[in-house]
Amino acid sequence: MWNEIELLLNDDTGPLPVGLGQECGTALYQVDTLLQITSSEKNLVEQSKSEKTYLNLCFIKDNADAGVYHMFILTNNGCFCIMCVPLGKTQEAIEKMDMTTAKQGEGDSVLSKWEVDPSTALVSAQSFADSSLIQEFLLTTESDSSQVTWQGLANVKLIVMTMPDDKQLVYKVKANTILEKLASASLGSYGQEALLDLGNEAKENLQKIQDSQFVVNYCINAPWPLYETTREMLNYAKVRILKKDNRTNAPPSDGAPVSIAEVLRAQARLTTFYEAFGLEKFSGIAWTEFLNNEDMFKIIVLQLEEGNLACAQYLWLRHQADFESIFDEKMLKDLLNAIHFTAPLKEICVWLKNFVIPFSRRVVPDGQKILAKWLEQAARNLELTDKANWPENGLQVAEIFFTSKNQGELGVTAFGKWTPLRCGDCEEIQRLKKLVNDLQELRNLYRKYNCRLAFCDFEKENATTIVFRMLDKILAPELVPSILEKFIKPYLCEHKLQKDELLLQYVKDLLERCRTRSISVFETAWEAKAVAVIGCISDTDLKFDAVLQIMHGAVVPWSAAVEQLVKQHLEMNHAKLNLLQESYRLMEMKKLLRAYGIRDTNLLKDKQMIMRLVRYILKQDTPTCLEDALKIVEAYLLPTGEVYFLRMMDLIAKERGEEALTLLKSLPLAKAEEVAERLTLWGRLVLQSKADDPEEQNSQMVMTKTLVEILKFQFSIQKDNPVKKYECQENLKMFETLATLQEYFDIFLSDEEYRNPSLISALLEDHISSYERVRSASKSRNVQAVNCNSEGGKPKTPPTQSRLYRLALLLQVSEHELGEKLALRALDDGKVEVAVNICREFYENSWNESTGKLLFAVCQRLCHMLGADVPMVTPHGMDLPAVIHELAGQAATLCSPDLVLDCLELCKYTSLAKEIHGQCQMDNYEFTAETTSSGGDKDPYEEWTYDDFFKEDGIVLDPQTSLPVAYELTSAVLPICEDKLYPLESQSLAHRTFMEGHNFLLPVGSPFSAAVQNLLECSQFQLALQLTVCGFGSCLLHGISNTVDLTPSEKPHDSDLLLTETRSFLLAMKEKSSSVIRTSVLNLLHKVFNSRVIDQSLALGYCTVLPKDEMFNKLWEIINNSWQNYRKVLAVAVVGAELADQYGEAEEKRKFQELVIDAEWGIQLGKFGISFETVFRQPPVRKKELIRVLVQNPEVDTSLILNYCSTFMLDSDAALQLCIETLLLQNSNTRDVEDDSAESTERQPHSILLARALKIIPLLNSTKDLVMSLSGILFKLDPYDYETLEIVLRVIQSADEKNTSIQLSQALSLLKHLKSYTRISPPVDVEHQYVLEQMIPLSPAAHTRLPFHLLFFRTTPCFWNIISAELSEETFPTLLLISKLMKVSLDSFHMSAVRHVFEKKLKPKIFEMRSSGCTSIVNKETLKTVQALQSCLLAIVNPEWAVAMAHKIAQEFPTGPDHVQALKFCLYLAEKWLKSTTDEDEPRGKAEVLQRTLHMQYKRAATENVLITNNLNTGEHLKSIGKPANLIVLLYEHHSIDQRFQNPAGRDYPDIHVAAKEIAEINNLDMNKICDKLLAKWLCPSTPPPGKTQEIFGDVQEDEELRRVIYLLQSRPMDYSSRMLFAITTSDTSPFGDTQLTFAHRTRAFRCLLYLADTNTVESLFKKPLEKVKYFLKCCIYLAEFEILNIPYTYVSFHKSPKEGMIKGLWKNHSHEPRAVRLVTELSLEYKVYDPQLWNGLLQKLLGFNLIQYLRRVLVAITGIPSLWEIPSFSRAWRSVVLSPFLTASCPPSPQQLQECRECFVILLRCPVLADLDVVGIAKQYTQLDLPAFALGCLLVIPHSEKREQQIQGLLSTCKKETVLQQLDEHMDTGELVAFSSQISSLVLDSIINEKLYEQFWKTKYYPLLKQHLINTHRIKELVDYFAKNNCLDDATALIQEYQEKCGNPALADVPASHLLQMYLNGSEGS
Repeated sequence: MWNEIELLLNDDTGPLPVGLGQECGTALYQVDTLLQITSSEKNLVEQSKSEKTYLNLCFIKDNADAGVYHMFILTNNGCFCIMCVPLGKTQEAIEKMDMTTAKQGEGDSVLSKWEVDPSTALVSAQSFADSSLIQEFLLTTESDSSQVTWQGLANVKLIVMTMPDDKQLVYKVKANTILEKLASASLGSYGQEALLDLGNEAKENLQKIQDSQFVVNYCINAPWPLYETTREMLNYAKVRILKKDNRTNAPPSDGAPVSIAEVLRAQARLTTFYEAFGLEKFSGIAWTEFLNNEDMFKIIVLQLEEGNLACAQYLWLRHQADFESIFDEKMLKDLLNAIHFTAPLKEICVWLKNFVIPFSRRVVPDGQKILAKWLEQAARNLELTDKANWPENGLQVAEIFFTSKNQGELGVTAFGKWTPLRCGDCEEIQRLKKLVNDLQELRNLYRKYNCRLAFCDFEKENATTIVFRMLDKILAPELVPSILEKFIKPYLCEHKLQKDELLLQYVKDLLERCRTRSISVFETAWEAKAVAVIGCISDTDLKFDAVLQIMHGAVVPWSAAVEQLVKQHLEMNHAKLNLLQESYRLMEMKKLLRAYGIRDTNLLKDKQMIMRLVRYILKQDTPTCLEDALKIVEAYLLPTGEVYFLRMMDLIAKERGEEALTLLKSLPLAKAEEVAERLTLWGRLVLQSKADDPEEQNSQMVMTKTLVEILKFQFSIQKDNPVKKYECQENLKMFETLATLQEYFDIFLSDEEYRNPSLISALLEDHISSYERVRSASKSRNVQAVNCNSEGGKPKTPPTQSRLYRLALLLQVSEHELGEKLALRALDDGKVEVAVNICREFYENSWNESTGKLLFAVCQRLCHMLGADVPMVTPHGMDLPAVIHELAGQAATLCSPDLVLDCLELCKYTSLAKEIHGQCQMDNYEFTAETTSSGGDKDPYEEWTYDDFFKEDGIVLDPQTSLPVAYELTSAVLPICEDKLYPLESQSLAHRTFMEGHNFLLPVGSPFSAAVQNLLECSQFQLALQLTVCGFGSCLLHGISNTVDLTPSEKPHDSDLLLTETRSFLLAMKEKSSSVIRTSVLNLLHKVFNSRVIDQSLALGYCTVLPKDEMFNKLWEIINNSWQNYRKVLAVAVVGAELADQYGEAEEKRKFQELVIDAEWGIQLGKFGISFETVFRQPPVRKKELIRVLVQNPEVDTSLILNYCSTFMLDSDAALQLCIETLLLQNSNTRDVEDDSAESTERQPHSILLARALKIIPLLNSTKDLVMSLSGILFKLDPYDYETLEIVLRVIQSADEKNTSIQLSQALSLLKHLKSYTRISPPVDVEHQYVLEQMIPLSPAAHTRLPFHLLFFRTTPCFWNIISAELSEETFPTLLLISKLMKVSLDSFHMSAVRHVFEKKLKPKIFEMRSSGCTSIVNKETLKTVQALQSCLLAIVNPEWAVAMAHKIAQEFPTGPDHVQALKFCLYLAEKWLKSTTDEDEPRGKAEVLQRTLHMQYKRAATENVLITNNLNTGEHLKSIGKPANLIVLLYEHHSIDQRFQNPAGRDYPDIHVAAKEIAEINNLDMNKICDKLLAKWLCPSTPPPGKTQEIFGDVQEDEELRRVIYLLQSRPMDYSSRMLFAITTSDTSPFGDTQLTFAHRTRAFRCLLYLADTNTVESLFKKPLEKVKYFLKCCIYLAEFEILNIPYTYVSFHKSPKEGMIKGLWKNHSHEPRAVRLVTELSLEYKVYDPQLWNGLLQKLLGFNLIQYLRRVLVAITGIPSLWEIPSFSRAWRSVVLSPFLTASCPPSPQQLQECRECFVILLRCPVLADLDVVGIAKQYTQLDLPAFALGCLLVIPHSEKREQQIQGLLSTCKKETVLQQLDEHMDTGELVAFSSQISSLVLDSIINEKLYEQFWKTKYYPLLKQHLINTHRIKELVDYFAKNNCLDDATALIQEYQEKCGNPALADVPASHLLQMYLNGSEGS
């Protein structure tokens, strides 16, 4: 339907809105001017103004309705009828000018289109529309119109024209009607059959139209809804044009003619659409939009943004030429930004590499920066987006910029490819090149060295730090050696890094990194790593450096691993041992400081700061703070006195005075005196500061007390200086007084205040007054606290008695009277503590008789109180019996003569009570022992008397039973006398006189018996004996003293009752005492002899108590039962001897004395661990058996042996000789001097043994026997026991005997050398044979020592047999000294040394070098070895020997630097030999020949080494070593030069320049001459090389020789190269000879110049802008071609000549020449001459000359020129190009043929006239070559869909599916073919599924592809069924699960797999 009608009426008609259905338009009418019918689908039928469109207009009145008319309009485009037009009402309204009424008129007007059939003259209505259009038209028509008259309306008739032109008009109208339907069909309103019918209808109608222009235009632009219809209509259009071209009477064209090129363009677009988007996206709208879209690049970008890479690639492939001319940098950016790396990376990279990058490089050379930057970023992003394939994926992206095809390999052949490619200097490309190199290195790290680094980290690294990171990656330190060997060493070798230096650097780096971050003290993993790395360092110096580093950096305290490492190296002997020791000391300082939280070791640099640290450490008060502080000051040589002073000051301040005093006493006297003086001074200063608070007072008190003790000690050490002694004494007195005042009176005075008499007097007076007030208040029972808070040292509390006593004592005031009274009061009150304290105070302060009396009274009163069990208050913890005894002793000390006897008696019994108390069981009832006596120190008498003597052990006594009885007995023997005593009168029982009516003995009996019986029952025999003797003695003395005046004849009278009682009592007591004494003595003897320390005097005393015979028997019984207890035997024997002596028994005494001697030797030898058992109590002759044991004991000296021999009368000389031999051989391993002792003795140092032996020698009467014996022993000794050998030789030498044949000095010198030497080889056969002969075992030392006997006593061959194996650079100096000592040939020695050192040290390195790929064995580790070898060779006196040995070694080295250096050294030795000869000498000739030979070998070896070093050691090069000049030429023809240009970012290219320069230097060649020769050969050849044509159009990238020239010139300065090339471009003669330069030469030089030089250099040389220089180059290129064709053109003539005429003239005259044809082609493309006739001939000629490769590029170049597609030879040329590989290929094709077939397939896809090619035939050609994948690709581009499907199915039915899939993977999976690969893959997989070939593909690598295709097409049930039938339920379940995960039904997500399988098998899976 028409949507818009414009009817133009006159020139000034206004617009009229027209509504047709739902759309609006504009209706204007103008007679005889224009009728335009349009639609919303933009179908226009337009006529020119010169034509008469309007033919007739008729109005017919309706008979039924007045005012209503029917209107018919006849035009050239059809007949139109408007029914029911209300013209009457309209006319009336117009006349009345009532437009509102007119607009309200309604009618049923219908607009219809009528079709006229010219054959039948019939008219039929075709379409209808609402005719309100006409109403509106009439309303807008002017009323005065002169063109319309209402009178003629009724007479108008319908006229239908039936002429031929009118028929064509009708067909066109119908065609347009169909066009409207096609437009609607594009909206989807028709079915498939309707669309086919519509297309057929259109085709039938178009066949009737004779206007071919209309038909072709219609076919091209119509929106055909179906692909097949579109294809057919375009084919029909092509046929119509071809027919039109063949008809001569064709009707005239209506408008601009449509060429066949447009049809071909549409066909090409249709092919593109089909292959790019497929049938499913085809529609009329989509097709017309694609056809008419001129911006193909925009479509490509859109497809890339949507991720359709295959579509974009295909569009690019076919339509690159469409946008090539407008492509700019912005478009390049848009293109790159649209690429997403979600697509397969390989496909993207291939497309970019083969198409995008070469295209952009050619079209927009400046866009390379954009490309490089984008590629760099894209490559970097892959580390995050595709980490699994990193870094290979990043490298793949980055390197395509450099590996992309160059311009000569694809693209056009125009001048664009001649632009210089020198863009590598820009920053972006350099960064990209660096990125490629980095990624290549990173890839090696990942794959080859198993080291994964983030790229951002890798970029920060170098080869060294990468090794560090490799080491960092090792988590377990124990893996370091293996990973180092497996991965890191190859990396080091590849990068020529030294292992040891690098490992040391790593340790430093590791330490540095650990210093810069916070590390926990427990984080020591790095230490273990560092220790493991150090263990891998071979060089000892570097290892020590590393140990020093780790010592400085390790966390303190060190870990066990670090500690072990350091200790291990501290034990080694090395030059840096001192540094190690110093560092160890520094570590100890660090460790020490770390223990105190100090980490900054810089504090130790300043002495003042060191002392601050010392103070800080001491303030911490740790157990080791003093030791640590001393370590610091001693380490830095500071005085230690300050430390002791500070420490003691701190201790005193902390109230630890005893520790300070102990520390002071431990110091040396001088130091102690110094510190004491400083402390005294410090104490004076402290006392000057007033102590206000209790804490300060307490601190001063402790300080003063401590200073008192310190001054006491200081006073005690003053011996020789009376002045100081007096000063010290005065200070002591003062501080004692001050301390007492502080402690007891809270009086704190300074020394100055204490010396102030007035102050002291006032103080004393104040205290006396205070005490009087307190005493008075106490008497009145009104005790109140008295506040004495006065200033100036007044007491703070009122004084007590003790305080007053003390104060009085301090103030030298008498206190005896006060003390006596207070003591009595205390005893009356039962206050034991008070009484004791008073006694103690008086005893301490008042040593006089009064004090003694007081003490006696208190002690006596206490004994009576305890005996009477009187209640008393005893302080807790007081040992009252001890205190009582102490008071008694003090009383005896101080008492007057009157009390002496009583005090002594009291002391005796209180002592017994104390001892009884000591044997009692302690409980809460009893007293506890005090730690010290009242004097503060232990009683020295008690200590001396009892500590080291017998102390009896018995049953513990019961204190409740024993103590009261003991004190009751004491009270009985010392009763209190109330009567006044006369002088010298005693109160004690023993000395008391009889008193009538009083028997003083009676109170003694009962407690005495009870006490004794109790002690005996508890086995306390000693106490029982003492108590018995004391008690009986006191009683007996009492009786005797009172009867002493009676004569023996006198007897007391019986009437004297007191005497009788006394006698009876004593007799009874005697009997009981005798029994007790006997029992006690026997038991005590048993205890004494079995005690630890035997008290012999006590035992002897006990023995004298009993009868003689009884005691002797008892003693021998004890001896016989003592076995080998020599100590007990000795003690008993001594007692027995003394007892026998006292009794005068001589025989008994002798026996006991012999026993004493044996026991003494038993004890003495037992101290040395020697058993005397075998000879104990044996005759003296048996004593000789023990001599060997004696001499073998290291602790037994000579005097003891002599004493032993003397004691037992043995031969001393034999014993001494045996002693010497035993001493010397004590550490020996020989068979005949084995130790016979049962126990192995500890080995002593040989120096001690020697010293002991040397001391014995002077004691011998004769040394002859000794020397003879030792000489024999020497030969039997272990030859590896140097120490024993040396001491034996030393003793022989010391014996000074002349009858020995041994060269003692030589032997000792040899031993000295051998001892300093450590063996490096295992024992040789001769050594094993020797030990077998001597019947001695092979000593373990044989592996570290050389055999002395075989070197000293055997022959020279034996000597060399042993020494040769030991030769190395380390052992050489020592072995040289040994050889000199043994006077062997030094030349032989040096020869052997060289040979063996090389074999042992260097030869294994050579094998290792060969296996590891390293080029040299010389490193820091082996350098010393090499130098040692050279030194040995230089030391050889015979030059011929030296050079022969050097040459022999040189031959061992493989070709390389070591071999070269060895030959160079050989040359030096040969020259040295030559100089040592004269012309007359016979050896001179030999030396000259050898020198020449070596010189030739050196040059060849050095040249070969250069080739090896630079990876140029190919067979061809090695053959030319003898011709170095030719070799250099060959090097510059090396293929790597081409590779550099093909891939500038490549790695490992050999440096030809360096190699050539080194070879020239080695062979004395002039490199400049060789370079000039090469430049002349390659840049300016006089004639072209044979077999090569002169190619001018080739680029630098294509011309191999130009690439060599550029590379050669890169080694020279840019200024030189650019000027030389410029000279060639502007000169007539070559600078390298007389060759005349042609334009070809100039062109070659020109290209090199533009490639090498930058823009500024080129412009400065030519004095022109770069663009003009490029134009000049272009002209030179063409002029060179003309020159070759012998066509005389100059630059000026060429520049001015019209190019089209020049081209056609050249074609006319030279079309028979291939070069001329190519020139014409290049010129035509360059200057855009596209004459069809010319190009038709060009293509024919190119075919005729068989220039297929060139033709292929030409066809691609003119793809964007559709005007050339219609030339006859165009299609034929494409066909020839596509089929060219099949002319020579065979099955199977070679790789090159396969590549050509692939390229031709790509060419086929690019062909714009694909419909003109026999695609099926081409597919057959691929099939014949067994390339079914390509054949299927060809069939996919068949235009006819039905035919295409048939052919594809036919091929699928015959080909091998697996072969197709394989070829897809290998040849069609990337780049421009990826779209076809996907389609072909789907076809093959569908075929496999349809044919159910699952079993064939199940186990192949294509099964995952098949499975994925089934999942994507939701057809997995077929495969599930197959698995189920074959009982592969697990596979079926896995497939279902995978399907469910990817695209399954969510409702089935929770269904178990087994149930899902059953559902699928039952068909109820719901999918």
